[in-house]
Amino acid sequence: MRILIVEDEKDLHGILVRGLKKRGYAPDSAYDGKKALELYHINTYDLILLDLNLPIISGLEVLRQIREKDMHTKILILSAQTAIDDRVRGLDMGANDYLIKPFDFRELDARIRTLLRMDYKLKPRVLTLHDLSLDLAASSVHIKGREVHLTPKEYGILAYLLLNKGNIVSGEELFEHVWNNEADEFSKALKFHMHSLKKKLSEYSDYEYIENKRGLGYRVIIDEKD
Repeated sequence: MRILIVEDEKDLHGILVRGLKKRGYAPDSAYDGKKALELYHINTYDLILLDLNLPIISGLEVLRQIREKDMHTKILILSAQTAIDDRVRGLDMGANDYLIKPFDFRELDARIRTLLRMDYKLKPRVLTLHDLSLDLAASSVHIKGREVHLTPKEYGILAYLLLNKGNIVSGEELFEHVWNNEADEFSKALKFHMHSLKKKLSEYSDYEYIENKRGLGYRVIIDEKD
């Protein structure tokens, strides 16, 4: 899942980037409100972490401009402003959640997972396909009860395909949601990770979970049990 981090405190920003990457997310970075809006208009994000006290353009103004036309993208405010009025104002302007600094990263991680589950119309926490199960909360994958150890990118690809089960997902869409802004869409990274993912899954089951629709993209294969 692709996340935009809008935070001008460099130390905190670095902690957020490292923590999110470790959990399999693809984070992009903005250190001021102007850059945040530029990235927002270029890319598609599953969630935005938004500080309020930003240079150039304030966090509330960033929130206002996004919500003028977009009520879909999840926005979680991160702020040192503890007054109830500040929190109410942010939520009334369209933020989905509000977390006060300093915070424990585990709580942030839990709130992100909750918002992303809401973003997919409250799909179940565990996604299944044939004999495979993917736990969105635990970021884990099991086949026939055995845990499959995937890299963050492999997990991200599989999770996104399962969340869009029944649909063909283009390579461009996978890049938008699994990679960050530093990735080269025309590189062979997607093919490499897709090949590695399919190979790992084949070690646990003979079922073919993912198929390549030439010229269109990828989709998970649904059988009668699904």
